[in-house]
Amino acid sequence: MEECISVFDMLKIGVGPSSSHTLGPWRAAERFLGELRSENLIHSVKTIRVDLYGSLSLTGKGHATDLAIMLGLSGQDPEYILVQNIDKIINEIKDNKILLLGNEIEIPFSFEEAIVFNKNFLPFHANGLTFTAISSNNTQYSSTYYSIGGGFVVVEERVNAKKKLQIKCAFPFPIQNADELLKYTLEQNKSISEIVYENEKSMRSEAEIHHELMRIWNTMLECMYIGCHSEGILPGGLNVRRRAFDMHQHLIGLANYDSPQTWLEQIRKTEVKFRQILKWVSCFALAVNEVNAALGRVVTAPTNGSSGVIPAVLMYYLVIENHEAGEKEIKQFLMVAGEIGSIFKKGSTISAAMGGCQAEIGVSSAMAAAALCELMGGTPAQVLMAAEIAMEHHLGLTCDPVGGLVQIPCIERNTMGAIKAINAAELALETDPKNAKVPLDKVIDTMWQTAKDMNNKYKETSEGGLAIAVNMSDC
Repeated sequence: MEECISVFDMLKIGVGPSSSHTLGPWRAAERFLGELRSENLIHSVKTIRVDLYGSLSLTGKGHATDLAIMLGLSGQDPEYILVQNIDKIINEIKDNKILLLGNEIEIPFSFEEAIVFNKNFLPFHANGLTFTAISSNNTQYSSTYYSIGGGFVVVEERVNAKKKLQIKCAFPFPIQNADELLKYTLEQNKSISEIVYENEKSMRSEAEIHHELMRIWNTMLECMYIGCHSEGILPGGLNVRRRAFDMHQHLIGLANYDSPQTWLEQIRKTEVKFRQILKWVSCFALAVNEVNAALGRVVTAPTNGSSGVIPAVLMYYLVIENHEAGEKEIKQFLMVAGEIGSIFKKGSTISAAMGGCQAEIGVSSAMAAAALCELMGGTPAQVLMAAEIAMEHHLGLTCDPVGGLVQIPCIERNTMGAIKAINAAELALETDPKNAKVPLDKVIDTMWQTAKDMNNKYKETSEGGLAIAVNMSDC
């Protein structure tokens, strides 16, 4: 089955801290509301129960899964909600034990009883959740969803139906793997971003593509800006102190600016010494993931937990490599990154609950490496090589968040992924593709095999690795 996965599927705007554990359940709640409305049941609902399974249950509280579900059932949109209002909405539900279902009707709702954390796993996917609405005449309506990473939500029956129908992608250049992508670039004499652009134009107008890509970038830029200008301790109980603020102050010194755009221009004017390059890249990545950890707005790239890599590498290009770069280069970068991410999703996984952190930081690093390589003049073959190199050096990376929070080691891992992406792009640019030994499709297949071999305790369950080596009290 050929999947049409858009750049905008891979790069989604939402609220942290996790795309699979926060954004996905939030979207699942929205879908359940849609079902209730289509079945004309919403106004007869008396109570709602939500059962979480597998990884959603084991690390759901640290990932704010329960909060996301309450917000989703309340009819809030993660893309547009004012993040400063989240605490107020949640506290009102908790204090009053009433939820405004779909922003339409009030129902009794005790979140401690209504959201149930079941530790057992459902067979289809590690991130399962079931919504059950009980009506005034005691009839029940239930639906089960699976949050498969990157904010994607599926229903098992629909996935199986698609497999039977063998639905084909309607893109002019349907791409299932890296080999097919490279073949199109050679046949059409186009870059990877140009192939992606042609596919996107089959779904949207050029004006809409431009607007949405720039909206994604501006969200990334604002996120970095907020992270670099926010002090304090991150929520969750680990007492993790924000570091981007101090690092940014040491790097930028005394400077005058009043918006994310003027901040970007100020950084471009700042004289950057060689050693400071690594610090700037790390600062950008830290900033994004500290915002993510504080339930701020980020862009899944391809997930919330890895959302700092791509903005950090794109900022590196804008402030270090090419001060003349603008919207053209930004859009080019995002399109390449999105396409590489979609190939990983089709051939492996972008869910840490299925593949460990190689599926998040590893994929994001590969996406960023490929995008940077094209901007720096790499051929399509070198671009794919950059993605392969980045993933090759993330294979086997576990997901073992301390306390189930997207903080330790998640925030720092974004800095490492960004640095590796830059290094991978540079290595690819200095290599003749004819001498490459491992194709991208082979490393994607290897990543999936590694994911299947990996012990479940290293797949976002907080049952192994650092998650048990470091106690909450140690922090």
